[in-house]
Amino acid sequence: MHAVVRSPIAALTVAAAFVLAGATFSGPAFAQAKQQPAPAKQAPAKEAAPAQAPQAKQMALTDKQIEAVLAAQKDYDELGSQHMADKPGAKAPPNMLGKLDDIAKKHGFANYADFAIVQSNIELVMSGFDPKTKTYVGPEAVLKQQLAEIQADKKMPAAEKKEALADLNQALKTPPPALEYKANIDLVGKYYDKLAAMMKEDE
Repeated sequence: MHAVVRSPIAALTVAAAFVLAGATFSGPAFAQAKQQPAPAKQAPAKEAAPAQAPQAKQMALTDKQIEAVLAAQKDYDELGSQHMADKPGAKAPPNMLGKLDDIAKKHGFANYADFAIVQSNIELVMSGFDPKTKTYVGPEAVLKQQLAEIQADKKMPAAEKKEALADLNQALKTPPPALEYKANIDLVGKYYDKLAAMMKEDE
């Protein structure tokens, strides 16, 4: 079964999606969602998607930052499950942004916006990894591969296939920006399995 189609950058944490959907977030957070099991995320079909946030600036990543994102993600998921479980359409509590900042600081980030920038850069790189070979081929190649797989899928319901193909074709028209820091590819590749598992859990 194929993964839900996502757009090119950033998987929102549950807590982050909650905040962006229910309150104004002033920091440079995530761009759109991604396409593959590894990278970023799109809201399920019957749920409202979070508002698109400004695209984060690109930066050179470090091992320490990636390890901090992996560690912080567990806390964000726990926070999200506490406030969002069985509460579709619920509004973010007024202190949610403060809780997001607290988790970010716990893991060495200046605040939640700082965490979001790093996460966005990680997921920009992840969007170009082929999940089968775990090698970087670029976001466009990943999208085209998904397009071919869905077109060849005889078991996918027609309506679902039509929507998935439309999403993929739209994503191909608006590709993510070119990577400014090529060294990020090898660095993210070192953590590919852990990052892919983390993002898959967020689906």
